[in-house]
Amino acid sequence: MHTKTKALVLREVDYRESDKILTLLTQEQGKLTVSARGCRKKGSAIAAGCQLLAWSEMVLYDYHGKWSVKEAAAERLFQGVRDDLERLALGCYFAEVAELLAVEGIPSPELLSLVLNSLHALDKMQEKPLPLVKTAFEWRSMCLAGYEPLVEGCAVCGADPPAEARFHLREGVLHCAACRDRVGEGISMPLNGQALAALRHIVLGDPKRLFSFRLEGEGLRQLEDAGEAYLHTQLERGFRTLDFYKQIRG
Repeated sequence: MHTKTKALVLREVDYRESDKILTLLTQEQGKLTVSARGCRKKGSAIAAGCQLLAWSEMVLYDYHGKWSVKEAAAERLFQGVRDDLERLALGCYFAEVAELLAVEGIPSPELLSLVLNSLHALDKMQEKPLPLVKTAFEWRSMCLAGYEPLVEGCAVCGADPPAEARFHLREGVLHCAACRDRVGEGISMPLNGQALAALRHIVLGDPKRLFSFRLEGEGLRQLEDAGEAYLHTQLERGFRTLDFYKQIRG
């Protein structure tokens, strides 16, 4: 059985002398684990399309329930990401998060679009601060994973905007500073007015315009810190690629 699809390479693992095991995020079948035989040989016709973070058109064949790459042609390599170590580390973090959130064999078109749009932002929208791209990806990925935060007023008293707004990491809600004791146990993090407006744009706005906002200074720092902490709290794990990205940024 053969199938033709476009796919983003989320992970690559060297296997045997010249093969790779790839984790793909495909258009039609979501996450797939496939073997790419001979792709590490010099002159391999599928080598470019089987690189990490490559967006490729592939022909896959299924043999006894295992997928292999028959053909692979890279359509976009996000060269601006590959040429900058910080951007590459951040792109790999996006891929690691997507690999965790995607389900084998289940289409995830919104998640695929998010990762591709985020890589495009790293590649072509270089005027955007990396923390802005990172936090927009983190908050939006949580929405797609079923952890959409409630950002329309205080979850306790209903004040909109909440007075001295805080975001509760475990409950995923906003609250006023004075309402803290009525939300429950766990950590709450501050969001100033600019950070809250940006969060509402990310969560409630058009996904196609995800990065069409400006934020800097303390507001960006607060939104990034809260977004990263929320993702870690809900997914209950860390990410080695994120650790590497932070190490590079010093």
